[in-house]
Amino acid sequence: MDMKVLLISVLLGFVPHVRSKTDTNICISANAKTCGECIQIEPQCAWCKDPGFKHSRCDDRDSLEKVGCTPLGIENPRGTVTIDKNKPVTNRKVDGGQNLRPDEITQIQPQKLTLNLRSGESQKFTLKFKRAEDYPIDLYFLMDLSDSMDINLKNVKNLGTELAREMQHITKDLRIGFGSFLEKLVMPYILMTPKFLKNPCFPRHCSPPFSFKNVLNLTDDGALFTQEVSKQQTSGNLDFPEAGFDAIMQAAVCTEVIGWRNVTRLLVFSTDAGFHFAGDGKLGGIVRPNDGKCHLENNMYTMSNYFDYPSISQLVDTLSDNNIQTIFAVTQQFRDLYQELSALIPKSAVGTLSTNSSNVIQLIIDAYNSLSSEVILENSRLPENVSISYISHCKNGVSQEGENGRKCSDISIGDEVMFDIEIMAKGCPSKGKSETIKINPLGFSEKVEIVLNFICECECRKEGIQNSPECSDGNGTLECGICRCNEGRLGRFCECSQDEVPTDDLDAKCRMDNKLDICSNNGECVCGTCECKKRDNPEEIYSGKFCECDNFSCDRSNNQLCGGHGRCECKKCICDANYTGSACDCSLDTSTCLASNKLICNGRGICECGVCKCTDQKFEGPTCEICPNCSRICNQHKDCVECRQFHTGSKKQTCEEDCRSFNITLVKTKEELPQPNGQPINTCKERDVDDCWFFFTYTTKNDDSFDVFVADIKECPSGPDIIPIVAGVVTGIVLIGLALLLIWKLLMIIHDRREFTKFEKEKMNAKWDTGENPIYKSAVTTVVNPKYEGKL
Repeated sequence: MDMKVLLISVLLGFVPHVRSKTDTNICISANAKTCGECIQIEPQCAWCKDPGFKHSRCDDRDSLEKVGCTPLGIENPRGTVTIDKNKPVTNRKVDGGQNLRPDEITQIQPQKLTLNLRSGESQKFTLKFKRAEDYPIDLYFLMDLSDSMDINLKNVKNLGTELAREMQHITKDLRIGFGSFLEKLVMPYILMTPKFLKNPCFPRHCSPPFSFKNVLNLTDDGALFTQEVSKQQTSGNLDFPEAGFDAIMQAAVCTEVIGWRNVTRLLVFSTDAGFHFAGDGKLGGIVRPNDGKCHLENNMYTMSNYFDYPSISQLVDTLSDNNIQTIFAVTQQFRDLYQELSALIPKSAVGTLSTNSSNVIQLIIDAYNSLSSEVILENSRLPENVSISYISHCKNGVSQEGENGRKCSDISIGDEVMFDIEIMAKGCPSKGKSETIKINPLGFSEKVEIVLNFICECECRKEGIQNSPECSDGNGTLECGICRCNEGRLGRFCECSQDEVPTDDLDAKCRMDNKLDICSNNGECVCGTCECKKRDNPEEIYSGKFCECDNFSCDRSNNQLCGGHGRCECKKCICDANYTGSACDCSLDTSTCLASNKLICNGRGICECGVCKCTDQKFEGPTCEICPNCSRICNQHKDCVECRQFHTGSKKQTCEEDCRSFNITLVKTKEELPQPNGQPINTCKERDVDDCWFFFTYTTKNDDSFDVFVADIKECPSGPDIIPIVAGVVTGIVLIGLALLLIWKLLMIIHDRREFTKFEKEKMNAKWDTGENPIYKSAVTTVVNPKYEGKL
């Protein structure tokens, strides 16, 4: 048992060793020239800065230590996470605690971090989110004032005070504003005659048409809201879709005019029609794309006739950038249309508009609760080669990854959820060493600021010695154990000047036989001299003036370089003694070719590379001793031997003529026949006409004659003993007959007993019928008269 465990341990230790020799070492193969290049390859790559280090400076830490790099000489920087601002989330009751300003309420923790990122190495941290109690809300009511919305306008007039009262259980700090929209003031959207520009609802009276106007900035005065909205009148336009997107864009970007605070922002969009979007403006000759900026003068949108409608993607980005959550309060007819629009806008909801003001308030409250109950993290644009991933830990132990890892649902006021965030960089961005990204919950004003510092250089670079004497008399900076050459200098020690020798001439000196490949593609040309590449396996090296040689590209045999019997020099095998061949796989030792008779290949072949090649086609095997057809040859010679020696056989009459080449020598027994003993002698055993075995040997001479030795004594088979055979056959037949008779008799007895038992059973169960005989028919027929009643 102990031996088995030991063997398994050895094998398990051997497998990683083999793998380390065969797998590609990316740290070495990348051929990094500086410490900065090395640490950007992979997280496991480290740099040895020891002076005079002879091996590849870029490798994993263990390998560098094994080849002699000191622990203090290894540069292997690691990434870090530092929390710069970590204010705890606010924890207070709705009806208790002190009144806090919006900027004093914290819903996400931490607020600022600094990450030092090394290429390929991820850094992780955790964000906590808690939906605060009594968080302030800014609600801007944006309403379509086309003539068909007259009934809905009456309901909105009483909305201010009622909404503030109903939302007391959500927040005590509610501000509400109002804006209205209609359509662009150009044909074919608006009838441009002076009469209809004053009163588009003629003969009824209504307000002149407009694109968008901010009626009331955000205020906490519900009575003022009611007062200002009561002054509003509907207007009219020609086509059915409205300029709602123009209004949403201005309401979102005009932060100071509307009065948005850095709190929860709600935009209630109410209409009974569809919407125009980017491209529709060309019907009125407006083709300039919307610029997404504020153009309100005296609370009126002044550029509606100059800029096209916003696109949906513009609207999505603008609402997201300004943390505005949108509630579409629309009629049932257009609910499906705005449901599709809502699917494109994060943190938006759709509700059905009712003629009852209380229903409108409930719609807003339900939509707000639905939006606030879901937390979705969004990050700003990431720098080049930087990736981010999320894992959410929501209520009831639910965890999700991927895109679902950004969000948690069913979050109530006071609930805490956690997000594990992982950030990784691949390489260093080209713009600089530091970048800043932000992460924020959609619809919430708070953001987490993350400063990304990229580890692109080693610390040892700061210790560099400028104009070091070791770098060709001051032509470079000695840093991290190597020379970083000044501009215009080349070479390992900056010993070459680009001005003295043009680069083209240098490359020409590194081409062998005027070929195109520089340094045979196995090195770099430095100052007209080839510096060969390093291999993953330190035992494998390129060499030669043009790096044209190596010690690992020679022929292999049995999966071994040079068959394990030589060394590889400049792509050719130098074989050990007693071996030859391109892969040193041909042994000159003939001991493996000796046959049992001590002859090389049994005297019937030649020994090549320690293996017999039989020249006599009748023989085969590792030493040419196997003759599969020799019995057939003996059979060919037996007739001549039989007639010459025993004067019998098929050639008895033509023996002198057909067998004259056979020289017969007689011996008494088969044991006296000559044995091979180093001579090519064949031994045969054949039957004669009397069915007896006779034995002989033959040797073929150069003149095609045969020297044959024949044993005089034959081996004849004895005849069979007839009497025991006949007696046995007769006895067997008699016994078999008796056995068959006994079996037949036994079967008949069994059958008769079964039949008798069956008869007895049926006899006891027999019952005789005493009724009429169904076969008998009486000769008398009786007929009854139905009228006869038995009277005379």
